[in-house]
Amino acid sequence: MGRDLDDVDRSILYLLQQDARNSTAQDIADPIGVSPSTVRNRIGQLEADGIIRGYHPEIDYEAANLPLQVTFVISVPPAELTEYSENVRGIQGVIDMREMLTGRRNVHVDVVGTSTADVTRITDAVHDLGVQIESAEMLRRRYVQPFNHFFLQGEDTMAAHDTDDAEPVN
Repeated sequence: MGRDLDDVDRSILYLLQQDARNSTAQDIADPIGVSPSTVRNRIGQLEADGIIRGYHPEIDYEAANLPLQVTFVISVPPAELTEYSENVRGIQGVIDMREMLTGRRNVHVDVVGTSTADVTRITDAVHDLGVQIESAEMLRRRYVQPFNHFFLQGEDTMAAHDTDDAEPVN
């Protein structure tokens, strides 16, 4: 199970979601009202706890000459979900896969390609796995934004949390 996050943790996560690549510990520390070493220690702990699982580029696939982006909505028997998940992620062109908690249409797979031939090849590969594609929807535009629950509480409440300057103890 997860752990409770305090205002400092939530604020760090919010700022990292805005621009992790170009944010220094100082850039994050200033609006929160803590020291850069607190930010570094907290990020290390958030990574160790599995809350931050990676830093991924946001890719403009159209600019990378992969103009077709399609989401397949698929029905997979729940008992076969793990096996199917491994197989579908092995198909060239698959960039994202989400397993839904409930419902018959329980897998959403995002794919990219340069042509309808690419999308057809991926479609055929999915069908070869023995599952039914319920729908295929072409992406027009995607917007990503930080989860609004991770927000800055204000310097007054943040300064009280600036107690993480020591190196973490393992």
